[in-house]
Amino acid sequence: MSSSLPTLLALLVLLVGPGAACVLRSSPPLLLKESIRIVKNVQKEVSCDKMNVTDIFVDNKTNNRTELLCEATAIVWENQHCHKNLQGLFLNLCQLLNASSTSLKAPCPVAAGNTTSMKKFLGHLHGFLQQLVKENLLFSL
Repeated sequence: MSSSLPTLLALLVLLVGPGAACVLRSSPPLLLKESIRIVKNVQKEVSCDKMNVTDIFVDNKTNNRTELLCEATAIVWENQHCHKNLQGLFLNLCQLLNASSTSLKAPCPVAAGNTTSMKKFLGHLHGFLQQLVKENLLFSL
């Protein structure tokens, strides 16, 4: 008895976790919505919410939206150990970054600066992603 490749890929995605499933063939708007859902769920369940991360959103007037997305991707990548769904969020953010920029590839270097808690970072990331959806800025980052 043999399984087809699509069936095996589907099983692999199910084993990886809920956040990674949307990466296979989702459009950027769906990736954004899925990323927002993941951030919202992780905010409720994050075990290391008091952990400090670089606050990239504190002075976002100096960064453009693509750079913010790239830096957010780097912070999520560095802290994937904090919650299992952060890996799915990282994959989604990479796909969003690839859709919006050909020059930046995640993870981008994040300069040291002010720090914030992981909980606050996730709250700011949630707002940032919602703003992208609201303003329909995905391809004009």
